[in-house]
Order: sequence, then C-alpha cells, then structure tokens
Amino acid sequence: MANNYTVRIQGKNSDVTVAEDQSILDAALRANEWLPHSCTQGTCGTCKLKVLCGEVNHNESPEYTLTAEERADGLVLGCMATPRSDLTVEPLGGTGDDGVPHFPLRDYDATVVVLEDIAANTRRLVVELDTPMLFNAGQYAELIVPEHNVGRQYSMANPPTETRRLEFHVKLTPEGLATERWIFGPMQVGDRLSLRGPLGQFNLVKEQDEPAILIGGGTGLAPLKSIVQHALAERLVPELYLYHGGRRQDDLYDVEFFRGLAQEHEHFHYRPALSEEQWDGAMGMVTDVVLDDFSSCKGMSAYLCGPPPMVEAAVKALKRRRMAPRLIFREEFTVGAPNLAAVVQ
Repeated sequence: MANNYTVRIQGKNSDVTVAEDQSILDAALRANEWLPHSCTQGTCGTCKLKVLCGEVNHNESPEYTLTAEERADGLVLGCMATPRSDLTVEPLGGTGDDGVPHFPLRDYDATVVVLEDIAANTRRLVVELDTPMLFNAGQYAELIVPEHNVGRQYSMANPPTETRRLEFHVKLTPEGLATERWIFGPMQVGDRLSLRGPLGQFNLVKEQDEPAILIGGGTGLAPLKSIVQHALAERLVPELYLYHGGRRQDDLYDVEFFRGLAQEHEHFHYRPALSEEQWDGAMGMVTDVVLDDFSSCKGMSAYLCGPPPMVEAAVKALKRRRMAPRLIFREEFTVGAPNLAAVVQ
C-alpha cells in the first residue's frame, strides 16, 4: 500500500493528501485546490512549484522543461513530481484566484456513442458519461488508452451545458497508441472507456468588453467550438471572429455548422482559410488572413489553439496589429512519448 503525505500549498494555506505514487498536481486538482497547469505531460512547465520544505521524486521530468539548475534551486513540475515526505510548496504561476470557476478533477466512465470521419484523417468521437462532468469552455479531458493505462488529451468541443455528452476531435497520428491503434483502429460505437477531467486553464467564461479573435489550426478547432457556443449562448463577447486554418478543403470540417451560427448571430463571423488549395474562400496561412482582415487589433483579445508554430505565428501577427499580450490566450498541442504519440491539447 502506498504511503500518503501531506502537501501544504503556500498562498492557499491548505493541506492536500498526496499518495507517494501520485503527482502533486493530480492530488491538488482532485481536492479542488487549483494549481496552474496546461499540458499535464511535463512538456510546458506551467505547473512549476518551488519546494520550500520536504523532498520529492522528479520521476521522468524532462530536462528541457526543468533544468538541472532549476532542480538544484528546489523547483519541480507539479504534474510529474511525487512526494517522498511531507511538503510545503509554492506555485510559481500564482494560485488561480482569478474569478474563473474551478471544478475538481475526477475519473469518469463513458460509452462511445458517435465515431465518424469528419475531415482528412480526422474523427469526431462523442462519448456519453455515466455521471456528469462540470467544466469550462476550452478545457480538456484525458482519455485512458485501454491495456496501457496511459492518457491522451483532447479538448471538449461541446459547450459546458452538455455535461454528459462530450465531443472530441481527433487527428490521426501514424503509429499513435491512442489514434491509429485505438480510435482509428478497433474502437467501435458501444465501447466503454475511461477518462479524467476537467483539465487545463484555457477558457472563455467571463463577460468581456473586448471583441475576440479565435484562431484554430486543424483539430485546434475543438476548444474554440466549445468557446464559440458558450460565448454566443451567454452573450459574453460583443463581437466574435473565428478563423480555422487548413491546407486543403478536406482538412476543414463543421463548416456548415459555423456558417449557420454566423447567419443566426450577426456579431459572429466565421472565416475558414486554405494554404495549399485554390477555392472561393480565404487563401493563405490563417495568420496572414487575419493580418489582411485587421489593420489594428488594439482593444481586442485572442484565443489560439493548434500546433506550436501556428500559435507562435498568430501571437506575432496579433502583436504586429497592436493587440495587448495580456489579452492573447493560447493552447498549444504537444506530443506524447515517442512511438506512443497522439496529438494532445
């Protein structure tokens, strides 16, 4: 039986019980004690903590995320580190007291109810949970790959009012443990699966005065679809612009869905763009299309999701148009371990 340790989170003055084989982040989120995090895979560094007292195992924390110097200074990755004693830790990214609702991390069981191809090497996976999950528009869940007990992350594409029926957009990764070997392989409607969530701090949940530009690459559209539906239903944003980038027309999906929303809501604008195929819509890299459409983005906000190069290009483009960096929110895809790779969000 694993030993349990007590971890005190500085700034919250709260104690969390953590098993010796459990990450500090996992235990804190399950106790509904919010800690900053994004990838939960050790690749982004968002969840760094300063250990003020006690000892930890770093486990497989990558050195490119947590350097030897940082370890010597007492820093750890909350998503990877497990306790070797009672601890006192201080979150480097603050304690998350930003007015955004936070929901405890939980384990869920679900049934596959929809599995369909929607674009080139892209599938829509819809699952029905046995029990409801509360989450913020923009967050993700971690699907547990059967027989391997490893998780792969996919953003919810449905609005948070749909707490039992979760929609995910999945891109095929060659030899991917979760994709080619499972979701694009033996998975069928009616199958049972396990997942955990909600996770992530990418969200749009509060009313804002700034118009918002949403830019998604590939299946980076998933959390933006959730955000769009929630923002429109709750009237959170005065003007909403959604850009979705692909190489060819068969990379785009849910086009008619968004065009229908644009007809229904005059303050919502949908702009798909293709970089490698001629068509009657916007042409070029999606970030260049945004640059062409806006002479200034001052006083606007942005929500970006997709591969890191696209996200970085979008950040540069928006800064060129004078958008305040503090109003640019991002979610970058990361990749699972070699030969077990699946695009995760």
